[in-house]
Amino acid sequence: MISSTSNPQMKYLRQLMSKAKLRRQEGVFVAEGIHMVQEAPAGQITAVYCSESFAAAPEHQDWSRRLEPEMVSDPVFQSISDAVTPQGILALVKIPVHTVQELSDSGKPLLLLESLQDPGNLGTILRTGEGAGIGGVIMNRTTVDLYNPKTVRSTQGSLYRVPCVITEDLATASQILKEAGYRIYAAHLKGQHFYTEETYTSRTAFLIGNEGNGLTPETTSLADRLIRIPMEGKVESLNAGVAASLLVYEVYRQKRQGVSDDK
Repeated sequence: MISSTSNPQMKYLRQLMSKAKLRRQEGVFVAEGIHMVQEAPAGQITAVYCSESFAAAPEHQDWSRRLEPEMVSDPVFQSISDAVTPQGILALVKIPVHTVQELSDSGKPLLLLESLQDPGNLGTILRTGEGAGIGGVIMNRTTVDLYNPKTVRSTQGSLYRVPCVITEDLATASQILKEAGYRIYAAHLKGQHFYTEETYTSRTAFLIGNEGNGLTPETTSLADRLIRIPMEGKVESLNAGVAASLLVYEVYRQKRQGVSDDK
């Protein structure tokens, strides 16, 4: 049992939680909590750690047999946990590698994110996107790190099932999508039409911008068309996660109802 906070493995875990560069270099991230460990694909788990009290609980005996976790004393586990109330288990999980070309080959709706900063928004986008059947998410490097502990928790496991690509250049990604037959829409206050007035029966991708500033002019110019979400009162824009959810579920609605291009 690991009983020292200075143990090399514990130091490594703390560094992984706090340093995105190290996560990229090592190709792994930390998934904490029963749900996140349980949802992780077995082939992507490289190590599991649990607290002494977690392992001692009768309801967790099956976990210990299946995952063969490294035991950690309760105080040490508390020191490596990012949660306010640690559940007592975490895993090292391999970061999957996907490409824009792979996502475009799916033909499914896609989301392109520019510089989102809120982990909750990104988590909402992945969870809702999974529910609406999207093919993946493409985000630029300045978007909040998908694999930091707060974002990982906020995805509630959807990051295991929704392919994600972190790109240095949204323009290049957009070009690949257009060559694959995608039409790109930008959620924008200057949109010519409401989002419900468009038809999304062909390959569709949506650009979603930063919570405070929206899309930059350069990224906006990548869109084939600007669309907007109607709003009453003095509200100027919606939360990025909510906006993305409305858009992907409109695509889902149209496909389920067999909307045609001449609607």
